[in-house]
Amino acid sequence: MDVTLHDQGQKPVLAILTVKNDQRQFRGNADNFVDLIRTGQALGADVYVVAAADLSLTAKQVSGYRYNFEKKRWSRELVPAPHVIYNRVPYRKMELLPDVQQTLQAISRSKSLSLFNPSFFNKWTLFEWLNQSRESRPFIPETLQLSSAQELDRMLREHDFVYLKPVKGKAGRGIMRLERRISKGQQTEYLLFVQDDKQMNRFAHSSLDALWQQVSEQRGSKEYIVQQGITLSRFKQRNYDLRALVQKTGRGRWAVTGIGARVAGRRSITTHVPRGGSIDDPLKLLTHAFGASEAKRLLKRVHQTALKLASHIESASGHQLGEMSMDLGIDTSGRIWFFEANSKPMKFDEPHIRQKSLERIIRYSLYLYKKGKRR
Repeated sequence: MDVTLHDQGQKPVLAILTVKNDQRQFRGNADNFVDLIRTGQALGADVYVVAAADLSLTAKQVSGYRYNFEKKRWSRELVPAPHVIYNRVPYRKMELLPDVQQTLQAISRSKSLSLFNPSFFNKWTLFEWLNQSRESRPFIPETLQLSSAQELDRMLREHDFVYLKPVKGKAGRGIMRLERRISKGQQTEYLLFVQDDKQMNRFAHSSLDALWQQVSEQRGSKEYIVQQGITLSRFKQRNYDLRALVQKTGRGRWAVTGIGARVAGRRSITTHVPRGGSIDDPLKLLTHAFGASEAKRLLKRVHQTALKLASHIESASGHQLGEMSMDLGIDTSGRIWFFEANSKPMKFDEPHIRQKSLERIIRYSLYLYKKGKRR
């Protein structure tokens, strides 16, 4: 790959931060990066991809990756130093590498650079943050760190069912569902449902010890949370939840970019599309369950809840955030529940949400650029 010098003058410069792959290029969703570069061109921002290892905070140029739309290929070039950094390091284990951490911390301390979304969320920390506030607490299912069989048994006695989720999980990987049932003969049976790619496996245990042994084998050395199960509103016998994308605008304020719905697969305990879930229209699903006028009212409340929670998460994190996706459920009585937030949202497949999300990332970056110049 040739290294050439690019001079863009005083154009606002946004660098999409990632890490290198084994082919000396970069990791991450390249199609997403191309869309951001294209949107940047349309809105007056110079956008490129940079690997953490190539980012120098003192140099006037850095080695970055540009996309040539005519040749439909990437090239590594010398590009102007960025004003704003958008963190898209794709995996937790890569983000936690010492050199990547060092780069992120140096960017955070820099007076001349703006960084947003400095790290992945930790599920347990998220629930700790949201439980601290009287405003957000009503939306939070009871959630504990999974630490003992006795704690698990208490949760199963208090709730109809519970979910076990990896603290550092992504896209529904590693999720388990548990139920405790009493037979007619007063015998206790524990049912364990394990999500395995797009299949769900069911296991039955007659003792808490046997259940705990299998749960321990399934989780390995990973940290887990145990969470109260919620009886969600259903469509054609399948659970669904709502996926809200919340982003900062060109004025630096939180706004809901869009809300999609995800319906669980036939053999799935989660609604995630990679685990067999499917995309649907939230208004249609809510209308089916609650009627047209109540569905509109509920959707409005979901908007307000997502904004409230995003603001609280940012405040509790102590960092500058620019976007997050949020999984929210609506139970059979119409109550809204928070399940998860992701600081590095996967791209939404709904075209109207997708286009708006790209524009918001660029407009928020332009806002940070202007704010940095004033500073």
